[in-house]
Amino acid sequence: MILVDSSVWIDYFNGTPSWQADALDGLLDRDVIAVGDLILAEVLQGFREDHDCDTARGLLCDLHQVQLGGTDLALAAAANFRLLRAKGVTVRKTVDTFIATACIKNGWTLLHNDRDFEPFEKWLGLRCINMPSKDY
Repeated sequence: MILVDSSVWIDYFNGTPSWQADALDGLLDRDVIAVGDLILAEVLQGFREDHDCDTARGLLCDLHQVQLGGTDLALAAAANFRLLRAKGVTVRKTVDTFIATACIKNGWTLLHNDRDFEPFEKWLGLRCINMPSKDY
């Protein structure tokens, strides 16, 4: 299962070119794409027009829904945050700590466009979809 971060959904819905948005477009028809509750809130709160928000909500709610909260995950996320801070890394957003920790605990792969996930990948084993290599 692939969890897609709000950083990718925002590029996707805004038509902002990125390899992550292109990857998402290709994955939608052939893989199980998950949407986390916190990611759903982050994405939908950014729409200015009701029509656009309704369209996005329809697409996102048709995908596999996962919970990114709860006491157990909060405790694990806090431990991961503290571990990274001890290594000199401060993650800027608590939501990103929850997302990364949920992926690590559940064996999900993350598709993102946010540097805050890099320390989780480097030190905590977060699996991410990385930029495909160019064949020349």
